[in-house]
Amino acid sequence: MSEEDPRITELRLMRDKAVAGGGPERTARQHEKGKLTARERLDLLLDSSTFNELEPFVTHRSSEPGETFLGDGVVTGFGRISGRMVYVYAQDFTVFGGALGEMQSTKICRVMDLAAQNGAPVVGLIDSGGARIQEGVKSLAGYARIFRRNTRFSGIIPQISVMLGPCAGGAAYSPALTDLIIMTQKQAHMFLTGPDVIKAVTGEVVDTENLGGAEVHHAVSGTVHLTAASEHDALNLCRLALSYFPSNNAENPPQVEPTDDSSRMDQELNRIVPLDLSEPYSMHDVVARVVDRGSFLELQSSFARNALVGLARMGGRSVGIVAQEPTCMAGVMDIDSSDKIARFVRMCDCFNIPLLTFVDTPGFLPGVDQEYRGVIRHGAKVLYAYSEATVPKISVITGKA
Repeated sequence: MSEEDPRITELRLMRDKAVAGGGPERTARQHEKGKLTARERLDLLLDSSTFNELEPFVTHRSSEPGETFLGDGVVTGFGRISGRMVYVYAQDFTVFGGALGEMQSTKICRVMDLAAQNGAPVVGLIDSGGARIQEGVKSLAGYARIFRRNTRFSGIIPQISVMLGPCAGGAAYSPALTDLIIMTQKQAHMFLTGPDVIKAVTGEVVDTENLGGAEVHHAVSGTVHLTAASEHDALNLCRLALSYFPSNNAENPPQVEPTDDSSRMDQELNRIVPLDLSEPYSMHDVVARVVDRGSFLELQSSFARNALVGLARMGGRSVGIVAQEPTCMAGVMDIDSSDKIARFVRMCDCFNIPLLTFVDTPGFLPGVDQEYRGVIRHGAKVLYAYSEATVPKISVITGKA
């Protein structure tokens, strides 16, 4: 047999080195923390054997002596989820702690550009210690380029951020600009200033979990849409969420074969709303009985619980659900519920998802605190979102309006 071309041998060695990330020791430490590597995550997220990597041999351009890793701390490329094309980037914590430098940001920007050009969703798997301080302003400029693309492509292609590790400082603004944020419990943390800085400046003592953990952002700040107990669950949630979205704003959402009879009659709906409008009832039960069985995916379920938003299917077609929840504050509207509803309505309008609204609310929450904090300004966001939406809108008044 003839010997292999030395150039091919060199490429094979480079490929193996790129796949190894930060090396076996750093990979072992990642596993000890209960976290997967970037490539392991992509294997779980994408359909089997569909991943095509882009720019695996890129390295940083720093002239300072030190370690050089192929890929520069991020794995980018494209593959398929349920047979549909998606573009992905996964930050590699085993390389410089996933810190973002000039070339890492260039790779992310290129994959986002390709996603927009080809009309396909983009999914970011976030696990990064923040800006790479060794590269100074070039690292900050990299974030600015990513933010610009998040904004330009907003409402054009679906953008989903899956938080699987730390996300500190200005890095947190990129996920906040995307359509959906999914966060793992205990492992992922997101904040602008860490506990040490807060203690030094304000004297407040707080740990990372209580400052920027999944439950805080799901229940208190309202930043996160979905939480998961493990990385495996988070990536499955991402696959599920994408199934409700079209690939871009020029398409309709995919239709699936319904698992139940869409013309069925549910007699319990005749009794579920009490005759006495002061008595509470579960709007979750109402929604579950109206949409296709088991299809309702609630978003921000722990934040502003007096309002209910989520994605579902009716006759196999995607719909956006907006409702008040009478069992929480009698379904009254307030600042947080207004923000929650307004953002969801605008997202559905961008991606051609019809809106079904169940109305049962006594109005807006009265009080000095609400007025001082701008309930008029926030409430106007709901009016604006509904008024500008061009998708089909149906309102069902189940109680008070």
